[in-house]
Order: sequence, then structure tokens, then C-alpha cells
Amino acid sequence: MSCGIFSASAQTYVHDRPQRPEVTRGEAPSPQHVWVNEEWHAKHGQYQFTGGHYAKPPHAGYKYKEGHWNHSSHGESWTAGSWHK
Repeated sequence: MSCGIFSASAQTYVHDRPQRPEVTRGEAPSPQHVWVNEEWHAKHGQYQFTGGHYAKPPHAGYKYKEGHWNHSSHGESWTAGSWHK
């Protein structure tokens, strides 16, 4: 499996998506917390898994929209999840 990496326009692209590790979901710290299943952050030209955790909305009534992978002629890139009202 190759893992060529390059950046264009401050966006990080990889030729192969990294594999998401299995994370055991424990009990939520409170009823307000939601599970963030998959999340990746670009650092030094590669993606690091930062998902598999509970997060509390920044404001009451906000919902979490999951992040997702995008495919283009440059390769694969991650669009981060975010909170929306």
C-alpha cells in the first residue's frame, strides 16, 4: 500500500485514505455529549486520527455534522466535521 502525500492550496491530499482504528465507545459523560466517530487532522503532510471521542456542543441546540473524505484528481482529502445550529 503506497501513501504518497502532497499539498496544494493549503489542502492535504493522500493517495490512499488512512485506515480508521477501532475505538471502543464508553459511556457518554453527559446526555449532551455526542460521539465523534471519525475525525482526521492534517499535520506535517499526513492525516492523524482524532476521532473516537465524546464532544459537547459549543451551544445548546447545536448538532454535529460528521466529517467526510473527498476524492479529486489530486487524491483523497478530509473535510472536518463541524457544529451547526
